Amino acid sequence: MPAVLAVLAVLAGSAALAGCSGGPSLEKRGAITASPGDSRHLSIGSAGFTESELLAQMYAALLGHAGYRTDLLTVGNRELYEPALESGQIDVVPEYAATLADWLNAKSHGPHAAPVASPDIGATMAALRKLTGPRGLTALPAGRAVDQNAFAVSASYAARHRLATLSDLGRAKLPVRLAAGDECVQRPFCAPGLRRVYGITVTAVDPKGVGTTPAKQAVQNGQDQMVLTTSTDATLDQFGLVLLTDDKKLQNADNVIPLVNRSRAGSARAAAALKRLNTVLTTADLAQLNAQVDSWRRLPADVAHNYLVRKGLLPK
Repeated sequence: MPAVLAVLAVLAGSAALAGCSGGPSLEKRGAITASPGDSRHLSIGSAGFTESELLAQMYAALLGHAGYRTDLLTVGNRELYEPALESGQIDVVPEYAATLADWLNAKSHGPHAAPVASPDIGATMAALRKLTGPRGLTALPAGRAVDQNAFAVSASYAARHRLATLSDLGRAKLPVRLAAGDECVQRPFCAPGLRRVYGITVTAVDPKGVGTTPAKQAVQNGQDQMVLTTSTDATLDQFGLVLLTDDKKLQNADNVIPLVNRSRAGSARAAAALKRLNTVLTTADLAQLNAQVDSWRRLPADVAHNYLVRKGLLPK
């Protein structure tokens, strides 16, 4: 497996990234037109949460198998790692199409810019490529795995009311108390969207957070009827919860994508190595991999390597 940077290196790298967190402005440097590069040594970044670490480990392993030397660097958030990608301090990072598109759009056009992401992954990727290109970045093709907002109910509640989709819940006309973050009251993809798109009667938002243990427990014990979580939540079974399908596509297309620095990791060889994961990794796979780390306490590097071997992407 690729070597992980030591703690001191991570701290030093974080300090360096903090100094460039604003990133060079497009107004000052103009559009970047460098040809796709193929550096032999690539730094893979992750955002420090389980899923990002797993994806970064898989990217590093696939690139290593393709002949690159790689190292991994954990950077806390998008505000730090995106400028580091632009400057070449990080070469590859796992990202989410819709979230990144709207984040870059706000960065380029201001916080009140109209959203460019949508439930359509093709349209979302087209908008994203227009935003990444001038920054010297390339958004590689989206994979099958999606990590987006999702809504879960107890399995017994779903069985009792014959619920499989959010449309089923809307047709049932059941009063729903929703465990979520307090911002859910106003967010278009949360309570307002559930009412508008599905006709779900959200009577109140219980501010217990997104996918937190207290939020899931509130649905488990019947205090609330539904919880806002994510599509790759690995712990739903532990609380007796099941996801309801977003059959009318309320949520935007947050497919997993590799985001790369064009001048260092924009070659067809690097893209081909990373694209191999797209052919096999599903949302269900990602949730299971998260569970192995979060619930079974396995190391992300081991979980990532074993998955790639099992899927035939790495030799045994």
